[in-house]
Amino acid sequence: MRRCPLCHSDNTTRFYANKKRCLYHCHLCRLVFADANSHLPPSVEQQKYRQANNKQKPLARFMLELIDQCEDGQTPLLGLNFGRTLDADTLQKITTRGHQLNQYDPSIAPWTGQLKQEYDFICCYRVFEHFRFPYREWALLSELVKPGGWIAICTPLLSDLSAFDKWHHKNNLTHVSFYQRQTFEFLANKVGFKLLFAANDLILVQKPSGSDITRDQTSVVVGA
Repeated sequence: MRRCPLCHSDNTTRFYANKKRCLYHCHLCRLVFADANSHLPPSVEQQKYRQANNKQKPLARFMLELIDQCEDGQTPLLGLNFGRTLDADTLQKITTRGHQLNQYDPSIAPWTGQLKQEYDFICCYRVFEHFRFPYREWALLSELVKPGGWIAICTPLLSDLSAFDKWHHKNNLTHVSFYQRQTFEFLANKVGFKLLFAANDLILVQKPSGSDITRDQTSVVVGA
């Protein structure tokens, strides 16, 4: 048994194992997560993550479509690209439209001061699966987004537990957290976030207007 890194429940069972690692399934929030003992060394993980970060076109398309949806006559927007970095040309397109986009990548563009800002939207493109301690990141994101703002998450959803052995997404050892629809429903219901499942593994979460959600290191904030 392992404690769930998202909801902190002990109601977990061993779910899958191969020669490289063992994964567990949480029966409360439905997260499937890798045993911490099998996590890659930070230096190896960062090298693999940088290679994946070179795929700019899908991220750029995702970001520009997100801004189109968020604009709705509202300018300027302040957004956060969380976990990856965009190319200069796409950043220029966003700036030309009158918006500002801050970027956070723990290995390329780290920062601390901007953690005190609030954002109209936050983009999380193919980063949720890398979270070793998703409670921490989710609590942070819930604090950073403005009331009425959106968190756009792109991560492959685990739709069939019985087919996990054939799911190619699990083969990348930097992917340590796997989410089902019920996982995001659990997170949203904790604090009354609006939740929308869209096409192509897109999950949209809206913070309720007037929300006073804050980080709490000792108790569940948005599903721990």
